[in-house]
Amino acid sequence: MEYVSTRGGPRAGNFEGALLAGYAPDGGLFMPQCIPSLDRDTLRRWSSLSYPGLVKELCSLFIPAELVPRNALNELIDRAFSRFRHKDVVHLSRLKDGLNVLELWHGVTYAFKDLSLSCTGQFLQYFLEKKQKHVNILVGTSGDTGSSAIESVRGQKNVDIFVLLPKGFCTQIQELQMTTVVEDNVHVFAARGNSDEIDEPIKELFADVDFAGKYNLMSLNSINWSRIMVQIPHYFYAYFQCAPSLDTTPLPVVEIVVPTGGGGNITAGCIAQKMGLPIRLVTVVNSNDIIHRTVQHGDFSLAESVKATLASAMDIQEPYNVERILWLLLGSDSCLIKTLMEQFNVSKRLKLPEDLHRKLSETLGSCLASDEDILGAMRRCWEENQYLLCPHSAVAAHYHYSQPHRACLQPKFSCFSFLSSIPRCCLAPASAAKFQDAVLRANLVPQIPPEITALTAMETRSTPLERGQDWAQVLRGRIEAVEQQW
Repeated sequence: MEYVSTRGGPRAGNFEGALLAGYAPDGGLFMPQCIPSLDRDTLRRWSSLSYPGLVKELCSLFIPAELVPRNALNELIDRAFSRFRHKDVVHLSRLKDGLNVLELWHGVTYAFKDLSLSCTGQFLQYFLEKKQKHVNILVGTSGDTGSSAIESVRGQKNVDIFVLLPKGFCTQIQELQMTTVVEDNVHVFAARGNSDEIDEPIKELFADVDFAGKYNLMSLNSINWSRIMVQIPHYFYAYFQCAPSLDTTPLPVVEIVVPTGGGGNITAGCIAQKMGLPIRLVTVVNSNDIIHRTVQHGDFSLAESVKATLASAMDIQEPYNVERILWLLLGSDSCLIKTLMEQFNVSKRLKLPEDLHRKLSETLGSCLASDEDILGAMRRCWEENQYLLCPHSAVAAHYHYSQPHRACLQPKFSCFSFLSSIPRCCLAPASAAKFQDAVLRANLVPQIPPEITALTAMETRSTPLERGQDWAQVLRGRIEAVEQQW
């Protein structure tokens, strides 16, 4: 399987090339040239698989056996999930009022990104060891990606990781999960800026093709195709857990509600849908509503600023994975994607062509949840179930609780007119244990695991990045210094 840029420029070649890249040289994102299509028999056969079993099957579709033999692939995935706290890796909680919550946060850092990053870290080490190669990973984080990425590669001799966190925009626990890791190959920078601002120096370094090539730069943000690939199984597992029966014709439909920030997870859902999984997707955002406005009105334009919300990991105004979704909807028309994204990069505003907007609105429903909506969903879920939701999971629960009125859906598109009759699954991207302030604001009592409590007594290490500094130049200097020592 070959991997291509959404903008039609140089290709990554195979999965290894896509894994070891950041942005494509033309500024696009790598995608498989062809998306596999699954038949009914395959879906029925997969319906009895465990979550790790689904990950193995789906990854094998995108990583050919001649590149990674199937036995080796299975071993890498088993090793990736060996540190997860739940025996099933992920778990579906069936709560009152038809609320199904798929807990994706049983990894080391209590966030769903542990699922994809633990596997991606194993794939990366597999290729690096074979080639005796060293890479420098650049990661910008809005909260959870940084700690998950660090855990996936900490202590690895072939990797140095450089993480930029937005100082003051993460929770204390999120920040401590990054700054308390003091391995020699981990370099954390605390930047005085928001999550979109810290992406800018990373984009600048990847755009410098000579520098990126000389120092083997790569990304573990959801820029990286491997991150998207390992999130596709979420949707298959959610479907098989919630579908009433696979013996009917046509197969039953399940609605999956996705809390959305940078758009990587909802992109994986769109790919699962394109592969033939009969799901309806709803993307739910916080007050940073660019994806909601894009689905509802075709308005992919930045707001004046990023708003700080209780769902801090979703405080994003430039959801770069929307480019992948549009590429899918346009039938891989890289020329049009290049034109649209170059227009957006210049003006930070884009009105989708009418036909493209129609396709997007038929593919996704959307909803917005304010901080008050988040707190209300957290309180109601506790009152009815004695179950704590993190604020990001509560974004999805708010959508569920707002039904059957469906005020958040755009009524002119009929594909979402009968959702109340089908099962629904809300994805839960993080544990409430990481968001104590939000739990307290909901007048609830935090439940804090001892390993999280222990973070406050640990040594911390980070490099400050102040406003007015050339952040890209600081990163260049650190990368050059590290590479000299390797």
